[in-house]
Amino acid sequence: MEKIKVGVIGTGFIGPTHIEAIRRLGFVEVLGLADSSQEASEKKARELGIQKAYRDYCEMLEDPEIQVVHNCTPNHLHFEINKEIIKAGKHIVSEKPLAMDNRESAELLNLAKEHGVVHGVNFNYRQFASVQNLREKIANGDLGKVNLVYGSYLQDWLLYETDYNWRLAPDAGGKSRAIADIGSHWCDTVQYVTGKRIVEVFADLATVIPFRKKPSETTATFGASASQGEVYEEVAINTEDYASVLVRFDDGSKGVFTVSQVSAGRKNRLSFEIAGSKSAAFWNQEEPEKLWIGHRDKPNEILLADVALFEQGAKESIHHPGGHNEGWPDALKNMMKNFYSFIRDGKDPANDKTNFATFEDGHISMCITDAILESSKNQKWVKVLNRREGNI
Repeated sequence: MEKIKVGVIGTGFIGPTHIEAIRRLGFVEVLGLADSSQEASEKKARELGIQKAYRDYCEMLEDPEIQVVHNCTPNHLHFEINKEIIKAGKHIVSEKPLAMDNRESAELLNLAKEHGVVHGVNFNYRQFASVQNLREKIANGDLGKVNLVYGSYLQDWLLYETDYNWRLAPDAGGKSRAIADIGSHWCDTVQYVTGKRIVEVFADLATVIPFRKKPSETTATFGASASQGEVYEEVAINTEDYASVLVRFDDGSKGVFTVSQVSAGRKNRLSFEIAGSKSAAFWNQEEPEKLWIGHRDKPNEILLADVALFEQGAKESIHHPGGHNEGWPDALKNMMKNFYSFIRDGKDPANDKTNFATFEDGHISMCITDAILESSKNQKWVKVLNRREGNI
């Protein structure tokens, strides 16, 4: 069978992780990449052992060998590049956020449907094996009626005033930072696990460090802060480091979550607890093989990721025996496996159910983000408005 040929745009932190996950599939080939210039593309292509290096993404889109394109560029470039990829008739995987607001994301979703391309968004946390297993357990009624959902997504990579990255600038990262970058993952994951939709929000956002010292050379995402003696300029920060959000789901159940990029010691701690009428469950991405299950009348449990213990519908998400922990790169691989299997098997995004996040999910995420920003600004409850369908 001929391999599916792929091009990747953008080679910062996330681009190479996409490439690594794709290469683990076996039936997909990363044929080319595009960076900010021909020179930069060629340098990265040599480092990663990729055959083709394009002067820009436009040249990539003209290559008839490329069937799928991954958009791994900074946030402000997502909308325009995604549009061009779709118009070129290529299948597409976009990093999140899908666009800069829900009007743009609605346009992309409509365009993808119009052109009939397979469209995916990299919400990879829903692809963790234990998350898949919990989704099945909730659907089977093991937790009873879900009453409450609460949790957080905490990081520390922007703890110091000398920490600086392009994500801090609204013209590059967008008008939301912590919510768009990591809160979007939390919302997508809990909606996926519970099968519920967030329909209303009340948010409190804060910029904990209002001024930062921007170094002369921009550091990579999750990179070290500027060293002593580094030349820098002081810049005002207009996006949030922190947010707490009350949420209401479509069935009337309640929830709350906190996101922070200034919480010392928390490297990438997405966590949530779901309280049901029979039992509760807690999961933490930094310990992904463990699912805590809480009970009222018997001892609590720790369910370790093990295919022999998983619900039937979650068994395909785990690939190693119990005790062989699978983590962040494996969840990303699951996303790529599901996306590319969909293409390989000739499925139609208009008629066939997907087992990966699509532009529909990316658009819903943008609707939630916009509602959170409006809520924090006006200090009131705001309904999540879907520009395509009315209230979701």
